[in-house]
Amino acid sequence: MAAPAWLDAAIAAFEQSPGPRWQTPGELARAINPATVQTPALDLIDTALVDVLNTPDGRLIVTMPPQEGKSTRVAGEFPTWVLTHNPETRIVVASYGQGLATRNGRAIRNRITSHPELGLSIAPDNGAVHEWTLAGHQGGVLSVGIGGGLTGRPADLMVIDDPIKDRKEADSAVYRQGVWDWWTDVASTRLAPGAPVVIILTRWHEDDLAGRLLAAEDGHLWRVLNIPAQADHMPEKGETDPLGREPGEFMLSARGRTTAQWQAIKVRSGARTWASLYQGRPAPAEGALFKRDQWARYDTPLAVERDDGSMWVPLSDGDQVAQSWDLAFKGTDGADYVVGQVWLRRGVHLYLLDQVRRRMSFTETLTAVKALSARWPQALAKFVEDKANGPAVISMLARTVPGLIPVEPEGGKVARANAASPFVEAGNVHLPTAELLPNVDDLIEEAAAFPNGAHDDAVDALTQAVNRLLISPLLFGDDTDPGDEYDDELDAEMRISLY
Repeated sequence: MAAPAWLDAAIAAFEQSPGPRWQTPGELARAINPATVQTPALDLIDTALVDVLNTPDGRLIVTMPPQEGKSTRVAGEFPTWVLTHNPETRIVVASYGQGLATRNGRAIRNRITSHPELGLSIAPDNGAVHEWTLAGHQGGVLSVGIGGGLTGRPADLMVIDDPIKDRKEADSAVYRQGVWDWWTDVASTRLAPGAPVVIILTRWHEDDLAGRLLAAEDGHLWRVLNIPAQADHMPEKGETDPLGREPGEFMLSARGRTTAQWQAIKVRSGARTWASLYQGRPAPAEGALFKRDQWARYDTPLAVERDDGSMWVPLSDGDQVAQSWDLAFKGTDGADYVVGQVWLRRGVHLYLLDQVRRRMSFTETLTAVKALSARWPQALAKFVEDKANGPAVISMLARTVPGLIPVEPEGGKVARANAASPFVEAGNVHLPTAELLPNVDDLIEEAAAFPNGAHDDAVDALTQAVNRLLISPLLFGDDTDPGDEYDDELDAEMRISLY
């Protein structure tokens, strides 16, 4: 396909320009503002911007955590850089509201008026902050809010910065549809032949503008550059991190955030916000099997901590405390999560008491099983999925940790989740509040995204517990308690009162 006329003009103008030749938007940014912090993430964005500009009908989606310089670079410095290369470029800068769009347009104009070394000037008769052109050229910037009109305004380059403002707008199907209608009926119809489009955003919702574009028939034409705050790729599945980081490593922050500060943001924001805004992977608002608002919750501790750090639950006849483990395939940071859960079965109800969920090596997994067993002595049965590291863990711990029961998964993951979901919907599965168990949100978010989420380890541990502690006893009369392996005296000892 031949390059469009405007792109040929841009190349010619660049070759003939006697002024500075900044190769990337980042180079221009540092030239006019020496205080600019150029991070590896912004290096990646610069490369992607240069590529999309040089690609006829180029399409680029950039997602990155908030406050890391993406909007300044893409909606401010990039258009300025483009105009220094070709002052004939007609640029549309759009955002969720006219106010933000106008601020972006004003910032571009201010760069030009404050830095004569750019070789550009604003036309005196067409210099409104929301719409201006360059003196002696047809190029310039039109700033418009989502929903605004563009009739008669062709665009040689379109930059859409944060089409959704906040969670309230993201969760509104009406608003999301309005954004989509504006793109299909207004914005996309104003693109000149060959014009590239860049969308920069934080992912509030899987059905946001980026999600819809990628799900559309021509979604394959869009390149996605997602830079998560924390590397969460899985090398054993062939995944790579765009910054070349090790799994678990946080990004170098343009704002100077430390690892401790990233960790604090992760805890403070909660699992859903962290996954969407900071990792660029929004989970469905309501999962097909497990909906966020259907879980039964409890806010009063069910166990008491003794002086030695062990946790004890007052048990009645028929009650049972058990562990459920889903283990990773490899002992590397890039593997799936290792998840261990402690459950209380009381009648036809299950209560999650504790959860361990993190990437672990094989040795760390052994330590975690022993630690959770010491913390919850009443959890006699310890169900371990009989795959991945399960058999090896059982073999290594069989002499020191009693009650390790290999569980051969029956059916696929989705089938097991389907079997467990009615118990969740009926209110038989109770989760503690985040005040009692901070990482419980990880289970809720993982379940909401299942089976399309990046991880399903906590869901696997959950469905295994439901199957062994609720479904099997109800259907087959198997109480799953390995009490036969212990004498009555030991069983009585494990059910003694707390004092």
